[in-house]
Amino acid sequence: MGDFFQYGTITTLHDFDTTIYDRMESRLADILKRRDIALILPIIPRDLMSETFNNIVAEIAQVPYISEVIVSLGQTADFNDMVEARRRLQPLPQPHSVVWSSGPGIGRLFEELADNYLNVGPDGKGRGVWTAMGYVLSNRKLWVIAVHDCDIRNYSRSMLARLCYPCSVRGMDFEFSKAYYMRVTDRIYGRVRRLFFTPLVRALQTAVGHNEFLTFLHSFRYPLSGEICMTRSLAHVMRMPGDWGLEIGTLSEVYRCCSLTRVCQVDIAESYEHKHQELVTDDHKEGLLKMSVDITKVLLQTLAAQGVVLPSHFFEALQASYLHMAREAIDQYAADAIINSLPYDRHNEGQAVESFSEAIRLAGRRFREDPTDLPRIPAWNRIMSALPDFPDRLAAVVKEENQQADRALANPAKKIIEINAHPNNPPTSNLMETS
Repeated sequence: MGDFFQYGTITTLHDFDTTIYDRMESRLADILKRRDIALILPIIPRDLMSETFNNIVAEIAQVPYISEVIVSLGQTADFNDMVEARRRLQPLPQPHSVVWSSGPGIGRLFEELADNYLNVGPDGKGRGVWTAMGYVLSNRKLWVIAVHDCDIRNYSRSMLARLCYPCSVRGMDFEFSKAYYMRVTDRIYGRVRRLFFTPLVRALQTAVGHNEFLTFLHSFRYPLSGEICMTRSLAHVMRMPGDWGLEIGTLSEVYRCCSLTRVCQVDIAESYEHKHQELVTDDHKEGLLKMSVDITKVLLQTLAAQGVVLPSHFFEALQASYLHMAREAIDQYAADAIINSLPYDRHNEGQAVESFSEAIRLAGRRFREDPTDLPRIPAWNRIMSALPDFPDRLAAVVKEENQQADRALANPAKKIIEINAHPNNPPTSNLMETS
């Protein structure tokens, strides 16, 4: 984006198209003498087979400064998916592991946490990333942790370099960086950010008045991006959200844990193309509307935790204010599309706003029923306080399951039937095969 304007309460790192990426990567490679960098890639089984993921792996294979690549594999993945993930990672020269967070080995560790009143919640992206971070924390050499999604169709390793640089290079010393980018190709994308999140934050600012947390959120150009980087010390203390409110819940934890002078957003790409989700307007249990409900709950509960009083009539006013802000946004983006010769469907955008408004109403109702119902996973420093050797045992399970997958890859004539399908099966009988 061609500007250098600093807006809000965090630092914005722009792309002036003057970067020499070979020099940037060389500087990051020198960092390895002092602090190692880990990369976490959350992925679901259906994306493993995509050409997009193959391209991402091919780009990462050329990166000289990543010490370890960790794929977070969850959401009903089975052992066949684990084996496929190991196969897809074979081109990487860097050490790499697959953290199978929905697998039986880690499942037994989750049960142990529950027995100690440390509930990690249901399977999902948040729990998968949290588990992968625990695996990273078991390696005391890893000091910087980057995370990015695996559905980026125009992925380039320059994106990763710009994401990691602020938290890695001495003289910048940020604790947290978040990517932003332009979501425009043949049309304007990013409906949840454009038509839901930003109008909702502005409506909350109108309803609540000046609030530093809302100002902090409004400072991010793309608050819903999945591309983040943080220091090891921050990963220790963050309470990772377990539902679709992961990105906003993460920002709320960053606000709680970090000085705002140590937080930045960085422009990582001139354009960004990834898999687009359909907006199903009558299903608030799946997809973008489920995400909207969860995001709204995170915002409301974070404000309530700060002592902001939210009486019952507040929610009707919030919904009305949101509709006003969102309809203004439609006019703004329609004008933006016209001057840039892009198509713009006002009717479709209006339907999306109506659906998002219903998501806000539903989230408000759920908040009134239980204001404390926020599925946050305990911070890793609490886990280590209760069970000091837990990260090491997690690492041992990850290592064993990766070795089993590699043995299955080495013997392709055999068909994998099942790996420890029942959580009560002993760990030694993890692999069952037939010729």
